[in-house]
Amino acid sequence: KEMVQQTPMETLMRRSIHPRPLTGLLLLGTALALAACASNDDPDLPTLSAATPGTLQSCTDLATKATSANTTIASSTLVAAGALTVTGVTTPMPEHCLVKGEMNRRTSAVDGKSYAIGFEMRLPTAWNGRYFYQANGGIDGSVVTATGPTSGGAPVSNALQMGFAVLSSDAGHSGPPWWGLDPQARLDYGYQAVGSLTPMAKNLIKVAYGKAPDRSYFGGCSNGGRHAMIAAARYSDQYDGILAGAPGFHLPKAATAQLWKVQQYASIASGTVTTGADAGQPDITTAVTPAEFKLLGERIVAKCDALDAATDGIVADIKACQGAFNIKTDVATCSGARDGTCLTDAQKTVLGNIFAGAKNSKGESTYSNFYYDPGVAGSNYAAWHYGNSTALDPGAVAFIFTTPPSTQAAFLATTGLKYGLAFNMDTDYPKIFATDAVYKESPWSYMTPPNETDLSALKNRGAKLLVYHGAADPIFSAADTTRWYDALQAANNGAATAFARYFMVPGMNHCSGGPATDQFDMLTNLVNWVEKAQAPDQVVAKVRGTGANVVNTELPSSWSATRSRPLCAYPTVARYKGSGDLENAANFSCQ
Repeated sequence: KEMVQQTPMETLMRRSIHPRPLTGLLLLGTALALAACASNDDPDLPTLSAATPGTLQSCTDLATKATSANTTIASSTLVAAGALTVTGVTTPMPEHCLVKGEMNRRTSAVDGKSYAIGFEMRLPTAWNGRYFYQANGGIDGSVVTATGPTSGGAPVSNALQMGFAVLSSDAGHSGPPWWGLDPQARLDYGYQAVGSLTPMAKNLIKVAYGKAPDRSYFGGCSNGGRHAMIAAARYSDQYDGILAGAPGFHLPKAATAQLWKVQQYASIASGTVTTGADAGQPDITTAVTPAEFKLLGERIVAKCDALDAATDGIVADIKACQGAFNIKTDVATCSGARDGTCLTDAQKTVLGNIFAGAKNSKGESTYSNFYYDPGVAGSNYAAWHYGNSTALDPGAVAFIFTTPPSTQAAFLATTGLKYGLAFNMDTDYPKIFATDAVYKESPWSYMTPPNETDLSALKNRGAKLLVYHGAADPIFSAADTTRWYDALQAANNGAATAFARYFMVPGMNHCSGGPATDQFDMLTNLVNWVEKAQAPDQVVAKVRGTGANVVNTELPSSWSATRSRPLCAYPTVARYKGSGDLENAANFSCQ
């Protein structure tokens, strides 16, 4: 049997660049959830018809039968039911056809290296008539097993198991981020690989089943969420339902903000690195210890827990908490040694700066603020601020988000920590918006939706967009996503809920984890909205306590192992009804 781990997306970015320990998991997940559904908000918008099933008619001969321009199918093999297993998913994967190939093979005129868009598709024998584009995370660079995760942490099902035909790709490159030297590789990663793969995949499906997909879906988390937001703007004519998790749709800004955080933490580091190439440099992991992050989370709970009418360790009213909590006055100030029961004035200043968002020397904002949320105590939080900020972001910024990019020699002559400490928000940050004679489209242009609040094409054809985001995401700010949704509402006269809905997940870190009900299934809700006009007002989410398919070890011991909560369509908040078991979602309503 082939055993597939649900691959942490950060691992796709590592590629041996200034190795440092990485502990944060970035999982695309699926899970248990059902929505309380309402009718479509706007009866004038079309409702798309439901997909109809089909049966695989062709597999091992697809290399010769399914021809598309600039495409080579290397293999097409039938995989027996149960031969593919996925961590945490107990239901066997069905019999399916595995197709592997590549598109647009070329040699770069800039760096002389060979490039292609690698892909795989998994086509179930018993097909539900739907196609799912699996948008992957990190900086892509690897053809992850095409199972089609549906969202949240520790999946219990996936699109393949549900009967979707699923595509996964490497977005046109592999290896360390030096591929950012090639202008076309940048564009493929940004958005053009999706444009190339989509018609190829639909043609392959048509040949394999004798008909094209009735409905097409697109989904991913993190960079996959960024891909989804771009698909909503650029490829809305090709996809009927789009699922964007923790969308890094302002990724170049978020990556530079990570380097700014390195500098902030370095300013209060209590120790130095003692070995290796960074010896003598500030050890940023000493700036705020795990015990101190835990203290901060506890003080946020103490101040904000009851704002949603339930004292349960979950801060559901995230926005109200931002006005209620004050790090200067609500956390004890150290009068002596740091012992995990207090924060120093310097720590409070730095943490206050980080939550307020990155700025240049003039005090101008360069990226969003972040929410105060109990999830700051999650290990994923510190992993992104300490490990990934020096192991992943320097390479991405230097080669993919800067014009012109760094040279490989110059980059390898330093370290990720030193690169972050030297990054200049006044002179280096503007390079994410730059172009030149070789790199004619700026990183900001190819990495972001062209007009993120104009989704009229998606809306008018009856397609739908679901967005979810952990309130304690340490890399892509949920506050940034909230501002986008507010702007989308304004651009649509307050009626964006007819085609786009946004769900915040209290306590959740980046895509999963933290003290949160992080197990839920957004894909089923999206299909029901697209094909049945059942707009989700809430999605029921569960914790991953003892007995779960994959246990979340960061859950408070006072929580039930089966706690559930409704995730509410923004701006509504899950509030306790006043009676009944606090561990049961049925006793909460979205208000």
